[in-house]
Amino acid sequence: MNRSFKLSDQQKNEMIAQIQGYFIRERGEELGDLAALLLLEFFMEKLAPHFYNEGIADAHQYISGQLEDLFAIQRRV
Repeated sequence: MNRSFKLSDQQKNEMIAQIQGYFIRERGEELGDLAALLLLEFFMEKLAPHFYNEGIADAHQYISGQLEDLFAIQRRV
């Protein structure tokens, strides 16, 4: 499954502002809207899927553990 992440315009603008804020705070560089947008799109395309998959793996591990707990309280007949 190859789905891209969708952001609303408001979310995108907030993330662009965060990227620009990071660059000015940490690097002392002003980053224009286009540069920040391209950086955001790179993160979304190349990095976000990794973090998404890690989240899915973590959720799977957690749910599997909860199912084991459920079976542990099963009554023996």
